[in-house]
Amino acid sequence: MIEAVGLGKTFDEFTAVQNLSLSVKAGELLALLGPNGAGKTTTVRMLSAILRPTTGQARVNGYDVVQEADKIRHVIGMLTEQPGLYLRMSGLEYLVFYGRLYGLSDDLSKKRAINLFERFNMAGAYNRRLGEYSKGMRQKVGLIRSMLHDPAVLLLDEPTSAMDPHSAKLVRDAIRELRDDKRTIILCTHNLPEAESLSDRIAIIKRGTIVAEGTHVALKQQLLGQPQIELQVDRCLNGEVADLSDLVAVEWVGDTTIRYRTPNPMVTNPQLVRYLTGLGLGVVSLYEVTQSLEDVYLHVVEETKEE
Repeated sequence: MIEAVGLGKTFDEFTAVQNLSLSVKAGELLALLGPNGAGKTTTVRMLSAILRPTTGQARVNGYDVVQEADKIRHVIGMLTEQPGLYLRMSGLEYLVFYGRLYGLSDDLSKKRAINLFERFNMAGAYNRRLGEYSKGMRQKVGLIRSMLHDPAVLLLDEPTSAMDPHSAKLVRDAIRELRDDKRTIILCTHNLPEAESLSDRIAIIKRGTIVAEGTHVALKQQLLGQPQIELQVDRCLNGEVADLSDLVAVEWVGDTTIRYRTPNPMVTNPQLVRYLTGLGLGVVSLYEVTQSLEDVYLHVVEETKEE
């Protein structure tokens, strides 16, 4: 549904995006992560035919972003950090106005708008002025606006930025519902837990190009290594314990705790437990240490800094 090859954008002497390639399948949600100035918003604006690429090419739903820009604008929905609502209008008036821009009849716009208000738990709010809405409700109206013409592709740029936790949750829940519709979505965000919980795949952009891409599970294994396991026993691991290197390479965390990595925990874990039990030690806990998307992100960012 979305295909970009060698995409680049230069403003005078500043290169915002360079040699960027990505692919998003139908029904997939791709989270685009990166620090401020990495090129996320510029990339989304090129994919939405708002900005013309300097180099490379991209297609959205089969349409070329340069040659068929008008068609692309009719098959995508876009939500920015500041959706630009007309606060004196009611929710319904605002959406009917936008429906006209998309060539929809007023009756169809009203029907779809009311259904979407109900879907996003705002039934009855469509007759209130937008200026009376909370920030979370306003952002949800931005989502409804982006869906009004039933687009196949959604481009969401920092949809929960600077929101309070409750408002952000409302918007995340709405995005989950959109993902369940099997729409193709690109989500630009700084919120790493949000990206991990919502996305099918993650792409990390740095200095205008993709530097890592994959599922969060694959990225963790690729960049952080095998899962790390922590084991704690009921008394001090001292000189009576032989070197464990024959079983596994261990990292000593404390007198009673070790950590280790293994490609085959189904084999290694039982062996280690039996070994320690044979020494009269009781195993208190054995669990996989959580490796977060933040660890992956920081690893990539620090690695590219060194380069």
